[in-house]
Amino acid sequence: MDRRHLPIVGAITLTFFLFAILMNSVGAVILQSVLTFQVPKTQAALLEGCKDLSAAAASFVVVLLLARLGYRRGTALGLLAVAAACFAVPLAPAFWLLELQFVVVGAAFAIAKTSVYVIVGLITESRKQHASMTSALEGMFMIGVLSSYWLFSAFIDSADPARPTWLGVYWVLGIASLLVAAAIAFAPLDERLAENDTQSLGEQWLAMPRLLARPFVVAFIVCAFIDVLVEQSIGSWLPTFNREVMNLPAALAVQLASLWATGLAVGRLGAGLVLRRVPWVWTTGVGMTLSVVILAVVVPLTQPSAAGLRAGWFDLPPAAFAVPVVGLLLAPIYPALCSSVLSGLPQNRHAAMTGLILISSALGGTIGSFITGHIFAALSGKAAFLAILPPLALLLVATIVFERMLRRTPLASIEPLSPDLVA
Repeated sequence: MDRRHLPIVGAITLTFFLFAILMNSVGAVILQSVLTFQVPKTQAALLEGCKDLSAAAASFVVVLLLARLGYRRGTALGLLAVAAACFAVPLAPAFWLLELQFVVVGAAFAIAKTSVYVIVGLITESRKQHASMTSALEGMFMIGVLSSYWLFSAFIDSADPARPTWLGVYWVLGIASLLVAAAIAFAPLDERLAENDTQSLGEQWLAMPRLLARPFVVAFIVCAFIDVLVEQSIGSWLPTFNREVMNLPAALAVQLASLWATGLAVGRLGAGLVLRRVPWVWTTGVGMTLSVVILAVVVPLTQPSAAGLRAGWFDLPPAAFAVPVVGLLLAPIYPALCSSVLSGLPQNRHAAMTGLILISSALGGTIGSFITGHIFAALSGKAAFLAILPPLALLLVATIVFERMLRRTPLASIEPLSPDLVA
């Protein structure tokens, strides 16, 4: 990679890291909202929808917006809006304000993720570089998720977890948003290759629906939807599972959930090395199969900690560490899917494809968290986590179908195509 691209690589890495913290704080916020604001679990589950559905809605207009603003400038403006929303939360503590904050974060994330994926296409020169950088960014995203659990747990009062002192974390996040906005705004980048100057606004808006004419894109959307449904069902409700099923203190329940993110981070960072030697469909297929076995065996056997609310890390049963292993096994799926579909399209279609990625991911995350929350409230945490098994098995089948469609489809090069070919 050209050294002149290092500033923009650093800026998009920080952007992904920060949005990982913001977007995936929902698990900790669900737990604390139930304790602090006394909202029912079914209402707390709506926080997932606030961020995901706003991201999906924003995806429909983000292609037009970024075509006019530019990818760096659009991302910087989104981060400024996030900073304002974060500063508002501790100033006027209320559950509805947390919902509003996640709406703003979701919309800004749609802008940022579209921009980041387009920028990756602009600064990489081959499919291998594209796949490697995508895996690295998704790995950094998961490190951000890991950091989110520890950052939020640091602000929770273990003696009285219902106290709103944990809302002070939003001052930190607001300041971080301002700093990252400055980094992305001033990083040099030539965005001309991603422009669609020859297309009207209507044609640009229709870019996403037109991609659906490609069967492998439809197959990808199904895979991405199910994958995020599974990941968010576990990730968003794992702190509550740890708290209520294993009877752990609130702070420890959140910290333990960070191991799930650790597994995802390690798996995605290591995927770049593994996938150079092993076909991605075999890697992901084995991971999904083992994940089904682990969840089916471990979840029913999970018991409350003998130490109860006085439990520490050394009091945790072995079953507490099984779910993070599932994260490690599932980690390569999402970046492998995204890189496969993006590297098969010209650069000036990456923004539209990223919009479809965001929509399918957002709907999967929202529906997964919503269903898991309702099963959690109506039946039990164990039943909620066992309900993840059928979608996981379906994902295995869908991934195999997607890979076969890719092999039978003459994909376009990552290099830009002529206007006649991309129209």
